[in-house]
Amino acid sequence: MNSEAYKNQVELNRIGKDNFFKTNFQSPIPPEERTKFTKLNYFDPDLKYRFELELEESDHKEKIKIEDTGSNLRDFLKWGKFTFEINKQEYVLFAYKSNEEETRLFVPFKDATSGKETYGAGRYIDLEEERDKIENKWILDLNFATNPWCAYSHNYVCPLIPFENILQVEIKAGEKSYK
Repeated sequence: MNSEAYKNQVELNRIGKDNFFKTNFQSPIPPEERTKFTKLNYFDPDLKYRFELELEESDHKEKIKIEDTGSNLRDFLKWGKFTFEINKQEYVLFAYKSNEEETRLFVPFKDATSGKETYGAGRYIDLEEERDKIENKWILDLNFATNPWCAYSHNYVCPLIPFENILQVEIKAGEKSYK
């Protein structure tokens, strides 16, 4: 994929999300803020943060509890892990599922931009099998990292980032802080 076509694809996705946030009744942006809302803040799309990876699926799907911003404990299955390189350094992100039948992978993470340029509690990537899996490889594209909805409104509670998914590198990709 050439870089211009890729940037256009990412930009189209962002325009759609911004429109949803501005106009949809299900938007996490509080209704009183929507009239002033124009768009979210993003890093420029960068192909260095797009990876095609095999998921190293766990033989034993460990059941874990992840606390959310409302101090509730949520059940997840640690499904597997992705290993990738940024600046010649290897990193690992674990992927989770709510249950065994789910086809979506939940990849929450924090990085060295968290609390500075990006939401302090971390960001999420949701991978859909039909959209993000080609043969036996998943497309883990950090340019599609999003803020959880609790970043926009206190009406939402969101899972916190497991310690194992805190990266000691700046991920200058995806959504930046909302305000």
